[in-house]
Amino acid sequence: MATNVSKLFTTKSPSENIPTFSPRDVTTANWICFFAWTFAVYDFVLFGNLLPKIAHVFGWSSSTSTAINTWVTAGTAVVAFAIGPFVDKVGRKKGIVVAVIGAAIFSLATAAVGWLAAVAAAFGAVLLIVFRSLAGLGYSEQAISATYLGEIYSRAYTTPAQIRRRGFIYSLVQSGWPVGSVLAAVSIDIILPISSWEWCFIVSVFPAIFMIIAARYLKESPVFAARRELERLQLAGKTDEARALANSQGLTLTETRTPIVEVFRGESLRPALTIGLSFLLSWLGVLAFDILGTSFLTAPDGKNITFNNSIEILAIANGTAFVGYLFFGWLGDRIGRRDAIGIGWLLCGASFLALVLVPNGMFALIIVLYSAGLFFLIGPYAALLFFSAESFPTRTRATGGALINAAGQIGSIIAGVLITVSLSSGWTWTSSVLYWGVLPIFASGILIWFARKTDSDSARGD
Repeated sequence: MATNVSKLFTTKSPSENIPTFSPRDVTTANWICFFAWTFAVYDFVLFGNLLPKIAHVFGWSSSTSTAINTWVTAGTAVVAFAIGPFVDKVGRKKGIVVAVIGAAIFSLATAAVGWLAAVAAAFGAVLLIVFRSLAGLGYSEQAISATYLGEIYSRAYTTPAQIRRRGFIYSLVQSGWPVGSVLAAVSIDIILPISSWEWCFIVSVFPAIFMIIAARYLKESPVFAARRELERLQLAGKTDEARALANSQGLTLTETRTPIVEVFRGESLRPALTIGLSFLLSWLGVLAFDILGTSFLTAPDGKNITFNNSIEILAIANGTAFVGYLFFGWLGDRIGRRDAIGIGWLLCGASFLALVLVPNGMFALIIVLYSAGLFFLIGPYAALLFFSAESFPTRTRATGGALINAAGQIGSIIAGVLITVSLSSGWTWTSSVLYWGVLPIFASGILIWFARKTDSDSARGD
């Protein structure tokens, strides 16, 4: 009896509150994050791909369509940045769950706006902007997953061989972007001939069911759990226990500050600026050639390709981008992630420059150049997001990742404004994507070299 009573008052040691990861746990986390990101991308790119059809239903001009997409991007940037401090506060696992389920809910709301278009004609654009902005929770998932998996890998992959493969393994997870993009193109190709565009968004609701089930198999990041336990001990005044835990977990005792303040201090400042600005500039290209790819390809003053053919090109090009993810994940492990990113974006700029200059009607060459452009544009993100996670300490990692992630949406906003103004001023689509897509991609490929190079052969566990 005395033994039973003593057990009731026995508390866990600090280290017992930190989860451990078996190889099976890591594999489970990889698969869940892959599917979560694939579903998120499907929903994220769907609006841009369907924009010509949605614009036709609501009677929008080209400049109005790009303006609405710009407002959606602005809202997405706010959501993407706001999620960072939330994840640094409540944990990586909860952040992933909230991002995926939230995106699914607002995809359903997007479909509802379409069905009520006749009733909400005057407010349709406003409602779409609000709901698509909030659906940006799905876009935020990539930064959360990069933080989460990077922290898991730092503890689970400890041998030299495992450490050298971390970037490639993460590229498999991040390849959810081209997979999700292809699924979006295929669903449009299947659904539009037999039904309306709203049903494409209904497909995005199913990930919520998946995540409710999958969340049971996710463990919290061991690095985040250790940092949270360390802060708990510090606040409780248990300095000796906190110091012992910090030493055992490879952490440092630091003053507890708000992550949003910390991300602009000390070692976090340089990656926040250099990686953030590079990511921002590259996303001008993403908006011009990927998100608004169908608009550029179908425009008479663009490549003058039919909508159905443009969707097929997007599917083929994003299939090529899948290979790009794997290649740049592997290359980053070999030559360093910063260098792999810089090389990729410079080659991307060259590919899209050739695409812009090639005469219309050369369908096969357009497919090749567009595919090459997405290969070199999207592929480096497999290295960049992992590079970002490696560049920040634990206390600012999710916030720093969210800041960089939000910078991409700011880049989209800038591109959207510039393209909208250019089209309204009489510029052609070809001239608009040349100046506001190709040139920023070249600039991003140069700027990334100013980031601090991380060691791909070591695992950061702080």
